[in-house]
Amino acid sequence: MKDLPLADLEVFASVAELRNFRKAAALRGVSASSLSEAVRRLEAKLDTRLLNRTTRSVTPTDAGQRLLERLAPMLADIAGAIEEAKSSDASPAGRLRLNVPSVVAREVLPDIVVPFLKTYPGIVLEIEGRDTFMDVFAAGFDAGIRYDESLDLDMIAIPIGPRTQRFCAAASPEYLAQRDMPKHPRDLTGHVGIRHRFESGRLSEWEFEKGGEVIRANPPEALIANTIELEISAARGGLGIIATFEDFIRPHIESGELVEVLADWQQPFSGPYLYYPSRRHMPPPLRAFVDWVKAG
Repeated sequence: MKDLPLADLEVFASVAELRNFRKAAALRGVSASSLSEAVRRLEAKLDTRLLNRTTRSVTPTDAGQRLLERLAPMLADIAGAIEEAKSSDASPAGRLRLNVPSVVAREVLPDIVVPFLKTYPGIVLEIEGRDTFMDVFAAGFDAGIRYDESLDLDMIAIPIGPRTQRFCAAASPEYLAQRDMPKHPRDLTGHVGIRHRFESGRLSEWEFEKGGEVIRANPPEALIANTIELEISAARGGLGIIATFEDFIRPHIESGELVEVLADWQQPFSGPYLYYPSRRHMPPPLRAFVDWVKAG
C-alpha cells in the first residue's frame, strides 16, 4: 500500500524484533506510547493485527512475522543506501558489529583488524567471540564468521583467514612418560582427557579420521573447562591429553612443552568464512571490511 508511512513500518520492525515497546522506545529516543500509537495506525491501515500484546510480552502474529521477514531487509537496504549517499565522498565511519567463534577472535582477526582500523579510524569495530550457533542478524550484528560455508541462499560468504586448519591432540612429555603413546584413537580409552565445554553445555567431541575411517573418542576426563588458557596449562602440567585447534597449541609443541599424538589421524578442514546478507546496499563500515578482507 502506497500510503503506508515508512516511519510506522520502521517502528513496527523495531518493536517486533526487540519484542518490547519500552526497549524499542529507548533505542529510538521516544516514548513507548508514541510507538504503540504508530503500530495501531499501521494495523488499522492494514486491517490486520500485527502484534500480540500482553502486560508481560509482545510477540508478532503470523501476519506480523511474515511482514517483518520481508520488511527487515528492505529497511536495511534503505538505511544502507542513505549511509552510502552520506559517506560517498568521505571515509567510512560508524559501528561494525561482528559475531565470531572464539578461535577466530584469537587467532585470525588480530592480523586483520589492526591494520583495518588504522586505515579507517572513523570505524568502531565491536567483536563478540561466541562458540554457540545463533541468528546473528536477529541479535543486531552486521555480519558473522563461521566454518560452514553452506549458508542460506540470501547470504554471501567469503573466505577470511587461513584456508585450511586442523585439530590437534597433544600431551606433555611427563604425561606420556607414564603411559603408552596412543597409536590408534581406540587407545585413548586408557588415557585421560582435558575436555572443553561449550556455552551450550555440550562437551567437545574428539573426532579422528584416516583413510576414510572416522572414529569418535571420549576418554575419561581429568578436567572440564571452558577456558582454553586453563586447558592448555593443564596439558602442559601433565594432567592429560588435550584436543583442540592446532593454532592454540602449536607454539607449545614447537617449544617441546607438548608432544602431538595421533598426528596421522588429524585431517585438515576448511577455514572460516565471513558471511553477511545478500543486499544491494551495505552499511559503509561493513562494505569497507568486506573489501579489505577480499583484498587481503
